[in-house]
Amino acid sequence: MLFGDAAMSPSYVILGACGGIGSAVSRRLAKKGAHLLLAGRDEVRLATLAAELGAETFCLDATNLRQVESCMTRAAELHSTIDGVANCVGSLLLKPAHLLSEEEWDSTVATNLKSAFAVVRAAAITMAPAGGSIVLLSSAAARIGLPNHEAISAAKAGIEGLMLAASASYAAKKIRFNCVAPGMTRTPLTAKLLQSEMMAKASAGMHALGRIGEPNEIASAIEWLLDPEQNWVTGQVIGVDGGLSRVRSRT
Repeated sequence: MLFGDAAMSPSYVILGACGGIGSAVSRRLAKKGAHLLLAGRDEVRLATLAAELGAETFCLDATNLRQVESCMTRAAELHSTIDGVANCVGSLLLKPAHLLSEEEWDSTVATNLKSAFAVVRAAAITMAPAGGSIVLLSSAAARIGLPNHEAISAAKAGIEGLMLAASASYAAKKIRFNCVAPGMTRTPLTAKLLQSEMMAKASAGMHALGRIGEPNEIASAIEWLLDPEQNWVTGQVIGVDGGLSRVRSRT
């Protein structure tokens, strides 16, 4: 659905906007005519994407609560209200627990879980009483035991718990919280893992549908949850994972 009147078009904040999934979400929403505030750490890449999409930018560290709150406040100043936020910030670290350093653990939890908490907190402050939709990025690894995923699985499982509690806390304020949980997706974040043909084939074989996901497939689910028409959907985890978390692989 395209938004006809530009003045009435919904406004969205996309954190991690320059990543594989974040940029796909941003492009899909821009194509529909939405107002966008693109947020992330890389000022140059943000400016390039914003110029392409006709969007505003906000450079931040998504693990800094005050900076995320300032970003949301800026979005409300630009467009009066914020209709939705997608937190596409994330990292990927595959190591068993005994090989993880404390710094690696702290970084994984901060990048994934703390950034999600920062978004929840800022949304509660800036989006009431009008309400809106918050979409957080989880992972199939939060719901199925995968070797060497201790840090990222813990962080993503924390995001799902955070989302459920926030859904209950802020339902009366008409703020909806949901998660999208991808399987292995072809993004810059996973490029090193998938550059090996053997690794790529093994990863694809773990998914019942027999292939790696594409960013636009994840972005489609995020876009759907952000849409104001889905105003009766909250507290849900939507798996877009080729069956990884629920269906036994064919191999």
